[in-house]
Amino acid sequence: MDDDALLAEQLAYYRAGAAEYDRPYAQLADLQELLASIDGLPIAGDVLELACGTGQWTRLLAARARSVTAVDAAPEVLALARARTAAATVEFVEADLFAWRPPRRYDTVFFSFWLSHVPPARLPRFWSTVAEALAPCGKVIFIDDGPAGAATEDVLADHPVPAAVRRLDDGSEYRIVKVFHDARALTRELAALGWSVRIRPVAGRFIAVAEPA
Repeated sequence: MDDDALLAEQLAYYRAGAAEYDRPYAQLADLQELLASIDGLPIAGDVLELACGTGQWTRLLAARARSVTAVDAAPEVLALARARTAAATVEFVEADLFAWRPPRRYDTVFFSFWLSHVPPARLPRFWSTVAEALAPCGKVIFIDDGPAGAATEDVLADHPVPAAVRRLDDGSEYRIVKVFHDARALTRELAALGWSVRIRPVAGRFIAVAEPA
């Protein structure tokens, strides 16, 4: 399976499972802890949120930012995000993040549980897009699963692209991209792409702040 086919299946998963998207945030204490950690993050000015999902983070970003532009490819989750976040300072954009280009620059670029959904071959281009979006002296903040997260996923062994199988309540199965980034390896990889990054573990996952080196 090539990247395009796997990414199409990943999008289909999030579209079909929009109504189930928020369940882990209601059930898992570590995700609640992560949400609470946003107060300690250097979020400021105009914020671009990539892969905003149902707006769990969008509403918190809006409380800290001058404005938020929240982008996602799945209209079903965007509808839920709009319902959750009524702030006039938030704009929602439906777009494929692998094709979309930022129309302007932002003081903060934020994404949660998205980097692990980016195929390794597309990582350089993705970070190039992030660089295009970032204003001078801006910061990139991202949150994701580390290697320990593999224990909670149905990982596909020997797959050409790191992937896992997710199941919805109706029994349907979808393959998604799932890369469990090791902090040291990711730091080296981003340094090679021209970024300086600080990564710290929080609640079994990690929070990272990156800036152009």
